[in-house]
Amino acid sequence: MLLNTLKELCVLSGPSSYEGPVRDYLKIRAEAAGAVCRVDGMGNLICEKKGAKSVPDTLMLCAHMDEVGFIVRHITEDGYIKFACLGGIDRRVLIGKPVFLGKDRVPGVIGLKAIHLTTPEERKKVPKLEELFIDIGARSREEAEALTHLGDFAVFSDSITEYGHQMLKAKALDDRIGCAVMIELMERALPMDVTFAFTVQEEVGTRGAFGAAFSVTPKLALVLEGTTAADSPTTDVHRRVCYPGRGPVVPYMDGGTVYDRGLFELLRDLAEEHQIPWQTKEYISGGSDAGAIQRTKAGIRVAAVSAAVRYLHSPSSVASIRDLEHIETLALRFIESVAAGRA
Repeated sequence: MLLNTLKELCVLSGPSSYEGPVRDYLKIRAEAAGAVCRVDGMGNLICEKKGAKSVPDTLMLCAHMDEVGFIVRHITEDGYIKFACLGGIDRRVLIGKPVFLGKDRVPGVIGLKAIHLTTPEERKKVPKLEELFIDIGARSREEAEALTHLGDFAVFSDSITEYGHQMLKAKALDDRIGCAVMIELMERALPMDVTFAFTVQEEVGTRGAFGAAFSVTPKLALVLEGTTAADSPTTDVHRRVCYPGRGPVVPYMDGGTVYDRGLFELLRDLAEEHQIPWQTKEYISGGSDAGAIQRTKAGIRVAAVSAAVRYLHSPSSVASIRDLEHIETLALRFIESVAAGRA
């Protein structure tokens, strides 16, 4: 079941450069589904799944395994952890948030100087990253070093909640949504051969996708992603990007890619034909692995289907469960159309 798969993936720790637990889970599921898997030098998981027929034009579906997180850069004499961010994280969401460090999931909390010690001017500003620290309960550097080390990683706590009208709150929805959809598709009988690429280090510059696309060299690629919704009530309507609950987001353009016109129109037509609710970005923002894939070798035709996610790159990202199901359906209809020669 798609929702259960997504929940299992969101619990796993997989910040950029430490995607191993996510990759291991996906590899087990992919091989059980009959896919032939390999891991390249970057750590991308490339899975080839045979379908009813082979099509000369290779189709690759892509989703990134990594999530935003933190990396330990200094341990103070009194045992506090100074850190840098892995990926783009809004500093406003960090204060007081629980985290886990490293393979042993050492619990910690992100702290800041007590408010009664701040000046009126300091209270008007978002604290700089250098002012924050992770408290793991250590009383000295030696105690902290017994639990963590420089270069170790940290991720947000993995609390998952279903609430409201079929809404899901979790960390790492970007892009465990895409990973979950791809695994569920892989476990189906497909109409054609498909290569599934689970990429690394998207959050720090779409680094894995370039190598994966160079290796696979598909003629067509479909990127499955989570994208910022920005639909809060304090946001001007003309600056809202998309809306959770209104269906898959099929972008014609974002901050890194102008998508293949023919593939964009095909996805739009498929959604209309099969009565799948869909939307597009109403404000151009963000970017994804699509930019790296599109520019590989002589160029690759690229399209994307995304989930609208509120509070992206935070411990409380929110998406619509119904949107996830519609993304899977639309992606399957796309594969069927490629197999039928419509692309």
